[in-house]
Order: sequence, then structure tokens, then C-alpha cells
Amino acid sequence: MATTIARSDRRVSPVFLGLVAIMAVSAWAVWTDYSASTGFAVFLFVVSGWIVSLCLHEYAHARTALHGGDISIGAKGYLTLNPLKYTHALLSIVLPVLFVIMGGIGLPGGAVFVERGRIQGRWKHSLISAAGPLTNALFAVALTAPFWLGAMDGVPDPFRYALAFLALLQVTAAILNSLPVPGLDGYGVIEPWLSYKIRRQVEPFAPFGLFAVFGLLWVPEINHVFFDAVDTILRGLGVSDWDTYLGYEFFRFWQGEPELPSGS
Repeated sequence: MATTIARSDRRVSPVFLGLVAIMAVSAWAVWTDYSASTGFAVFLFVVSGWIVSLCLHEYAHARTALHGGDISIGAKGYLTLNPLKYTHALLSIVLPVLFVIMGGIGLPGGAVFVERGRIQGRWKHSLISAAGPLTNALFAVALTAPFWLGAMDGVPDPFRYALAFLALLQVTAAILNSLPVPGLDGYGVIEPWLSYKIRRQVEPFAPFGLFAVFGLLWVPEINHVFFDAVDTILRGLGVSDWDTYLGYEFFRFWQGEPELPSGS
């Protein structure tokens, strides 16, 4: 089925390649301490890396939908990894980046419009929704590989912290987007298995699910429980609370660079 997609509809977008280039150059700047502001280099690395992950998240939805039967995906530009093709810039780029800046929380905000009528079988519909959070989870595993493989010797501290914070964003995105809340992928996984009546009743709330989750995370008790769970997962991947904390502090370069612990 994928063979019916025009080559131009599958060509990787220059916008995405530019983002990868920014991520690579800023990673080099953090590693070598080339930049006049290490914090600004960390900021560029994390933001570009986060947007790259958003593109991969939405691409996973699109690719799974394509193989599920929706061949309209190609013409919509979803296979090019261009972030501007996923809904619009506000929901896809601006809001997710603001969520990161405001609270160190990774929440994908884009979406691919799948023509569900072309897809047969509830399992296929569920898999399309699950593909996004699974991509974030795999990205988190890849980012933390140097930690859990014990390969961090010789890695500059700022780069270590930046990597840890970017991994934290992937874990938060994977968890939050897996919640069975209307408008999030977790609800998309279970929606095909719900009755038509329930789906109709829930449908009006879908546009507000993302904001409701973000709002609840500002409740101290909920925030504490959530980040305890995130920290537990990251510790299992070899990343300490201190790593992610300093990563977030470097990321907020406008507040000045953090004081590193003695011996760093």
C-alpha cells in the first residue's frame, strides 16, 4: 500500500533536516563548551531535540495509518517529517515548547488527521494511536543508552545534564499522552472499543483534554506523584534526579547558569 505514495510525498523535509542540524550543532557546542553561554546552547539542543521528537511522534502515527489503509496520508505531507504539516504551528510547535519552558513537561501538541473510514479493524485504530507514545518511549531509551550502558565516562557534565533533561521530556510525553483522556493518544487507543453512545458523549471534550491535563499538573499533589513516577522510570534507566534537575536549570539560561556540585 505504501508503494502508491509519490516519492515527493515521502521526501524528508528541509525543515526537519534543518532541525536535526540545529540539534547536532548545539550538541557540539554544549559538548565542547564552544558557546559563550552554555545554557543557551543547552536550550537550543533541548528545544530542537524536542521538536525533532514531535516530528517523529507524528510520523509514527502517519506511517502506521498508511499501513493500516489510509493512503491519503502521503498527500497531506505527513510522511515528510515537516512539523508545519502537523495541524498548525501553534498547537504543534508553540504550545509544546511553552509547556517545556513553563514546567519542564513534554506534551505533544500536534496531530495527524487520519481518515478513519479507510481503516478496517479496531486493533489497527488502536495501534495508530499508540504509535506516538511508543515513539517517545523508544526515543527516551535511546537518549539514556549512555547512562544505562555505563558509557558516561568522559562526557562533559553540561551535555550529560542536557541529555538527561531531554530524556525526561520524552518520558513525560510518553506517560501523559498514554492517559485515557479525550484528545490524547491514550484515549485513541481505547476509543475503538467503546460504544458509539459513549464516543458521542465524550467527543465534545476532546479539544480540552490536553489543557486539562496540563492544568492538573499544576496541582502540587498531582505534580508530586507524577514526577515521582517519572523519576522512578529514569532512575531505572540510569538517570538521577540531579541530572534532570541540572538539565532543567541549564535549559533556563535566562536565569543564569546553575552552580555545579563540587568535583564536577
